[in-house]
Amino acid sequence: FRTSHEISKIDSIPDDVIKAMMPDDKIMKHKKRSLDPDHPVIRGTAQNPDVFFQAREAANAYYEKVPGIVQEVMDDFYTHTGRKYSLFYYIGHPEAERVVIIMGSGEGAVRETVETMVENGEKVGAVFVRLYRPFSVEDFMDCIPDSAKKITVLDRTKEPGSTGEPLYLDVVTAFAESKRKMPLIVGGRYGLSSKEFNPAMVKGIYDELLKVQPKNHFTIGIQDDVGHTSLSYDPVFPTKKDTFNCMFYGLGSDGTVGANKNSIKIIGETTDNYVQGYFVYDSKKAGAQTVSHLRFGPEHIYSSYLINTADFVACHQFNFVEKYDVLDHIKKGGTFLLNAPFSKDEIWDKLPKVIQEEILEREVEFYIIDATKVAHEAKLGKRTNTVLQTCFFAISGILPREEAIKKIKDAIVKTYSHKGDDVVEMNFKAVDTALAHLEKVDYPKQITTDRELKPIMTGEPDYFVQEILGK
Repeated sequence: FRTSHEISKIDSIPDDVIKAMMPDDKIMKHKKRSLDPDHPVIRGTAQNPDVFFQAREAANAYYEKVPGIVQEVMDDFYTHTGRKYSLFYYIGHPEAERVVIIMGSGEGAVRETVETMVENGEKVGAVFVRLYRPFSVEDFMDCIPDSAKKITVLDRTKEPGSTGEPLYLDVVTAFAESKRKMPLIVGGRYGLSSKEFNPAMVKGIYDELLKVQPKNHFTIGIQDDVGHTSLSYDPVFPTKKDTFNCMFYGLGSDGTVGANKNSIKIIGETTDNYVQGYFVYDSKKAGAQTVSHLRFGPEHIYSSYLINTADFVACHQFNFVEKYDVLDHIKKGGTFLLNAPFSKDEIWDKLPKVIQEEILEREVEFYIIDATKVAHEAKLGKRTNTVLQTCFFAISGILPREEAIKKIKDAIVKTYSHKGDDVVEMNFKAVDTALAHLEKVDYPKQITTDRELKPIMTGEPDYFVQEILGK
């Protein structure tokens, strides 16, 4: 879910390359092999013991050819596009002693961690599995550096009752059947149901391999206080990636997600930056909290995890600052934009103590706007998204102000023109008046309140409601 629901900037493959790699005559032959009453064929008959076993074994030759065919096509793809792929792909130190093996969407977090750790002088590496079945033992072994002493195999699945998860078992078998001396191999589970998997956790896995006897069949990313399978790790691990990170707190149906989708497209189409947008919302959708995570930067973005250090935080609903620690992830010197029904002189005393502390401690640049008032005057009701989107571009300076406003208006036309010219004009008016209401807060350099965050639940909840349901 984490990777399938992203908005990302991609380099698409030209149609002529696709046609070169998928010849029309081969496609037609494939179509003619389809089930069709005009040229019937027999498939999937019930076979008896006299021939079934032989037929299953006779198919071996076809499976054995698959890895070679796949690599051949990958090589052909490289000649057309310059993008090189292999059945197993190694990154990291050429003499790595600790190696992680993984496949699928967890690769991004591992890649960033390995690059950072190698730059810091550590001998670590990772193997990404591109073709899982048929599993080519020969190609796999060629990928593992001879220096590897300890290996962790990560699976994104749980096989109850098994001696290990599928990729782990295949790796152990591959070493057992090869002529190489077997290193220490442990298995772990991560990311089930899109549970967070980030570089700090990957660093924790590599650190575990430093132990004489690392934990086997571990979990990472959860706190397992039942079976005690989980690894502990330091939640702070800055990688070398160079991206500008933004978080936006909104309410389902207030337009925040839609505006941020437009913002990420504007940045992607207007600048040379690569972009990524991911949106966290509750199953309830409308009326629940939404958090938009936007990244952009000059290099490919492999960060398939939520932002944990933000350059820019926007809170589009004032009551959120009273309930949630929205500045928990803001970096030192970061920027905070708050939609609030107060002036810049009143706002400081309206903030809870924890928010004031974080603003002071992290020397945050603090801006406010009464976006609800601006939207109301533009006859947009409670939809404050275009007002706050305009403020985001003005404060962040990603684009020159005039160019940003033009692009926002183009996006408004594209998004709302089907609702009529009146709706488009209302949004235009909101954009034009937004910056006149944007104010920078020159806050005092001291805490002025002892007010805590409001409890999420009111009344007197019992232990179960507070400690189980509440959490």
